[in-house]
Parts: sequence; C-alpha cells; structure tokens
Amino acid sequence: MTIEIKIPSPGESITEVELASWFVENGEQVEKDQEVGEIESEKATLPLIAEKGGKIELLAEVGDTLKVGDVACKIDTSAEGNKKETPGDQETNGADGNKEDAEKKQGGGEKTQDREEKQEDKKKQLTGSGSKQTSAAEYTQAKTTPVARKMMEEEGWNIDDIINGLRKISSADVQAVKERGGTPATGTFSKKEVSREQQRTGMSQLRKKISERLVAVNNETAMLTTFNEADMSEIMALRKKYQDRFVEKHGIKLGFMSFFTKAVTMALQQFPNVNSFLDENEIVTPAYCDVGIAVQTDKGLMVPIIRNTETLGLAEIEQQIMEIAGRARKNRISMDELSGGTFTITNGGIFGSMLSTPILNPPQSAILGMHNIIDRPVALNGKVEIRPMMYIALSYDHRVIDGRDSVGFLKTVKEFIENPTSMLFGPQDQEKVLLDL
Repeated sequence: MTIEIKIPSPGESITEVELASWFVENGEQVEKDQEVGEIESEKATLPLIAEKGGKIELLAEVGDTLKVGDVACKIDTSAEGNKKETPGDQETNGADGNKEDAEKKQGGGEKTQDREEKQEDKKKQLTGSGSKQTSAAEYTQAKTTPVARKMMEEEGWNIDDIINGLRKISSADVQAVKERGGTPATGTFSKKEVSREQQRTGMSQLRKKISERLVAVNNETAMLTTFNEADMSEIMALRKKYQDRFVEKHGIKLGFMSFFTKAVTMALQQFPNVNSFLDENEIVTPAYCDVGIAVQTDKGLMVPIIRNTETLGLAEIEQQIMEIAGRARKNRISMDELSGGTFTITNGGIFGSMLSTPILNPPQSAILGMHNIIDRPVALNGKVEIRPMMYIALSYDHRVIDGRDSVGFLKTVKEFIENPTSMLFGPQDQEKVLLDL
C-alpha cells in the first residue's frame, strides 16, 4: 500500500510554501510519526510527518516551491527501505558486518592492501612524517563546499588529507593540494590561503515576508522613538533573594522578561492608546493585552504572542515565555501563536545592544526595546552611586499615539521596574492605598 504525504496548510491566505529540508534520503526506511522534512512559509515552519512506516520516495527537492495539497513524498508501507547507518553501525559493519571483506583484508588481498598503502602514503605526505596525526573524528565540525567535496571524492582524499585543523575547506584548498601532486610543502597550511569565493543563499519565504513588512513600516507609518532609563537594582535584588525558592516552586528561573511584560501590561491599562492600532480610518483599542515576545531563530525573527497578560502573574508569564519561545526556536510554532498581538517587547540586550530604535510590528502601534544592563554612575539624593542601569526605548506610530501618551507610558514602565512591588497595587503605591488617596 502506498500513501501520499501532502503539503499541509500553514494558515489562511497562504497557498504556497518552500521545501526547506529533507531529514531522510530517497528510498530510506522511515517509521510512523517520524519527521521526514520541513516546509517553510512566509509566516512559519512546519514539519512533514510520516503517517505510516515504510520505504519513502521523495518527489520534490529542497528549495522547490510547492502548493498546499501537493504531494511531497510517498511511502510504500509494504516495502522496506534502506536503513540509514549511524557512525556506530558503520564501525560495526566494517569490523564484522561483512565477512567476505574481512577475510579479504586478513588474507592480504592485493587491491585492498595497495589502496590502503596508497592512502596511508598520502596521509604521511600531507601531514608530515614527523607531525602529529589527527583522526578524522576530530573534524566532525569541519565544513566543505559541494565543489570541494566532489574534488576530494575524485582524488580519494578525506579531510585529514587536506587540512590539519577545523576550518571550512574550499575548492581552492583542494586545488592547491592537487597542483602540488598531493604533497604540500609543509605538514599543515602555515600560510592562510587567499579565497575569493562567494556564497549565495536564496531568501526563505519567512525572510522575504519579514523584509516586506520592515519596508512597509517605514513607508506607511509615522514612527518615532522615545527613550528613558531604568534602575534595575530592585529587580536584581528580588531575583537574587528568591530565585531558589521560585525555581523550587515553579520549576523555572525568574528572568527579566516577565517583569517587563507585567510592567508593560499595567502601563497599557493606564495608556490604552498605546495598545491601539489603526484600521483604515478607525482606531481600534482592545480591552485586553496580548503581548508579543520577539524571539531570534535560525529562520529569522519570530514574535509569538502571550494572550491576556492582564490575567497572568509573573510565574505564569515566565512559564509561557519559556514554552512559546522554545517552540519558536525549534520551528514548531503554530500560526495562531504568531497571529494577533497588541504590543511587542524585543530584547536586544541579550546580544549586547546598549541602545536601539526598534521597528514596529504592524498592525501594532508600539514596541518596547530592552537593552543590556551596565553599571553606571547616577546621581541619587545629591550623591553619585553606581547602579545597574538599562536604557529602554519605545517606538510608536505618531498617527495613533501622541507624545504625551508615549512618554507617559514609558515613564510608567520605568517606575514599575524600579519599584516592582508597586505592580501589586497598579498605579497607586502602598502608602496611597493605606491612606485611601
């Protein structure tokens, strides 16, 4: 029986996807529920799952553009394919998996012996008779270009024969060794080879869409950025004091993002215009807060959404951030988790950014940028003290948000961050609650 694996729909309005990768080879044996490949759309990456076990036949190549519903591969459930060998399997097969080959080696077969001696001579010439031999196992992280790989196969060389060290092998490297007759002047490349090669990589559907959106933001919005700074002393002290107990109770570390998400949510409730977006000639202001958390992935920047943050505590926010960011990095995020959102937070500080002007995530009208924490001298009560400070930035669409709201919103976020316990009482502090003010 043969079954077809068709291209699934990544979401509404998406009709085409790109085949990002195959995890199996044509004719390989696959198991039920095994991930055999990935497709990539302008919004998300989805896996292709084998519905049954059997021999797989690949009908498309990586990079092909396919329509939703197209057949990507077939699985013959009545046949067995080639089992993919692991490095351990290869070692076993080489030792005792093929009795005939073993006997030939033990019997001193001339062809086998000559080939092995030739390869050994090349290794000695290339690495130097007095230099330390390096096993191929140490080069598991080395990369080669397709052209270089083909040339190496034609000459019967491996990575040991080309270079002693971890670096990318180019066709120029292989050609240089070939022109020397397989005998470099020294055991290793003492002089860095000059390369003029270029690598061209096609833009993925996701990155194309991101590019279009970024250009549209600059062309279609009146974007401004306002800045402030926050003293992180109180939050850092809280984390240090309660981190162990927090992990013990909730099973997750307490980070900075949950504090900022909570502070942003409470500030949005005070400044609802910042939570608004423009729909043609109308300004839409949701009564809820759906906060997007920007996550950098191998496929590009994704912004999964945490829904109704106004109903969540710090531990719940932290847990959801961990789960949703983890799925985004593994390209296992759903379209629903990327759709919507009323506000976005991006943290360039994890990459070392001191200050930036974050770009809006349309149709949202505002985005908060966090940055790295640096000890800086600040004036407090007439004295200079060293405090851990963070610059925070709010980019906003001036068509929807006025300067008063944008500056007031960012100042409120700053106040919540600098006095995190005040988030329990909203805009009022404990003394005002006590005095009924």
